[in-house]
Amino acid sequence: MEFPMILLDPRRYWKAPHVNAEALSGAVELIKPRRFMETTFFRYTARAAARLRSLSTLGALVSAQGRVLERGPGFSFSPSQAGNTWKILERFIKARLGTQPRGSVAMEQSSPAEQQSNQSPARPEDAGHPWAVTESLHLRRFLCYGSESATYSTRERTLGPENALALMELVQAGRGQEVVEEVKRLSLEGKTVRPNPALFALAVCTQYSDAPAKQAAFRALQELCKAPGQLFIFVQYKKELKDGLRCGMWGRGLRRAVSDWYNGQDALSLAHTVTRCKHRAGWSHQDLFRLSHMKPANDSIELISKYVTKGWKVVQETYAEKENSEELLKVFAYLEAVEKAKHSTDEQEVVHLIEEHRLEREQILTNHLKSKEVWKALLKEMPVAALMRHLGKMTADKVLVPGSPEVAAVCERIQDDQALTKAKTHPFGVLVASENYKRGHGKRGKRKWEPNRDIVHALDSAFCKSLSNVEPTGKRFVVGVDVSASLSSLALGSSVSTIAVAAAMSMVIARSEPEAEVLIFSEGAMVPCIISDDTSLIQVTAQLVQVLSAGTDCALPIEWASENDKTVDVFIIFTSNETQFGSTNPAEVLRTYRQKTGVFSKLIVCGMATNGLAVADQDDRGMLDICGNIGDVSKIWLGTGSSHTAAVNLRSWSESGGRRMLEDAFTVDVPA
Repeated sequence: MEFPMILLDPRRYWKAPHVNAEALSGAVELIKPRRFMETTFFRYTARAAARLRSLSTLGALVSAQGRVLERGPGFSFSPSQAGNTWKILERFIKARLGTQPRGSVAMEQSSPAEQQSNQSPARPEDAGHPWAVTESLHLRRFLCYGSESATYSTRERTLGPENALALMELVQAGRGQEVVEEVKRLSLEGKTVRPNPALFALAVCTQYSDAPAKQAAFRALQELCKAPGQLFIFVQYKKELKDGLRCGMWGRGLRRAVSDWYNGQDALSLAHTVTRCKHRAGWSHQDLFRLSHMKPANDSIELISKYVTKGWKVVQETYAEKENSEELLKVFAYLEAVEKAKHSTDEQEVVHLIEEHRLEREQILTNHLKSKEVWKALLKEMPVAALMRHLGKMTADKVLVPGSPEVAAVCERIQDDQALTKAKTHPFGVLVASENYKRGHGKRGKRKWEPNRDIVHALDSAFCKSLSNVEPTGKRFVVGVDVSASLSSLALGSSVSTIAVAAAMSMVIARSEPEAEVLIFSEGAMVPCIISDDTSLIQVTAQLVQVLSAGTDCALPIEWASENDKTVDVFIIFTSNETQFGSTNPAEVLRTYRQKTGVFSKLIVCGMATNGLAVADQDDRGMLDICGNIGDVSKIWLGTGSSHTAAVNLRSWSESGGRRMLEDAFTVDVPA
């Protein structure tokens, strides 16, 4: 295979047997420098070179990357982002070839980001500095949000060995058991934003020959996979790693782990599970039952196994006229109800089955979901979060009619303190539901409705009540809202305006934290925002639109704290601009502030309408960039124990299920 084919589709050809080191090295030398700024091409070419153990190709990669960085502006990546790509290659060489890249591979010059970092005083990577970035921190970053860098993007990326180098290094070094314990701790304490990185890490631990680590990973699977979808994703990761690492998959360990997952559940709960979520990530329950050679632990599990693998007709023939235990009869009746609901054409029969067996929307056919009576039946047991998501549809379909008992019941449930607390409803989740409902039409499609006034009032009341669900962290906050640009635009991927996002999050922090100050700023202006216990969201929003100016300088809140001798643990900045730098670099200003106060403060920059930010210093565990679109959310909270500059994507925060979800990934408590 000639090297032009590699350049056209490196993802496909990087491990092709006909690719040789000479062709790959020649391709790298001849390709235009701009091509090396494309992350996919760069990574897969590096993977091909590592597979071939070709130092000459890796040297050509580094050299070409240096030429790109030398050319300066006009490319899609900023210098700091290009520096991150440089570090990816450097660590990749070290992990795959066991080679120190600076000594073994000829680098023609250092990256601009690296040059800048060498000039900065008091760098965190200095030996003994409490905020130095370590391999363990890289692992915790990956487990928390799927990236080893100090930039968190809400756009979920495909996970692979190339973006989990610290994980691979630790497992290859025989520290797999430590990795498993860290995975369990972060996941069970609710400090992960997404579940997939933890599942990927467990899959990696099971692919190596470290027997204790493999056993620990399979045992942890029982604790971490709460839903069948997560089990399917884990198995898919195993399949992908099998292809990449050239190892087996369905060994005794995986077969036993999958069997134990099914056998470890209550029979009635398992019946609900296999009928509610049937397949995901290319796998189904039938696939796992068959490939794991599962032996049911009892008669009830055996009935479910037969239902999944052979169908309802065989189950009927086997158990209908047989004397069965009470538990088995309950499972049989539940599966029978699900099957009747799937095939019945009688609306009243479906309603009766929903009410008697508490069937959920996912177990009902689409045709039945066009019925008002079916929705009224589902409404009685619907979780609060799901109820808020479907308010628009139920209003459009005339299920919720003004003055009806259904509207009264919905309003009562939405405002119920105990229901909101039990559902762990975050104020921002209520805000998103409210804005979606007030909009009067769906994001896609032609569905429209007239918002019900009572429901709108109930949602506003629920927002205020849910503020009490946010537990204080005890940290000292300064929240800065950048108003240098119009805040009327929508947050990316959301129906909520950026000004509403900033106002809501400012309220959440100010009302939950005893020591929090909110500032409205733009270049040349800094105004306090007054938020008390009786301040409404509209009043906060009105304050944010009073100060408008051109130019963004995200360092202003830190400079203000320094000038006014304020001791701050966490700086949070909300901005809708793509330009984060004014006359000074916020990262440098933060380091100066730390030196002055003796407090290792953190910086979180929330980019509400931008796909990319480059504020965080990648080598400082006290900074994090979170960027991306803001989707429908149910929970958001800043893990203010976190030590990162966050250009925030609020969507994935909501999926984490914990207010301090980033805390342990980035922070150590350091005495002043």
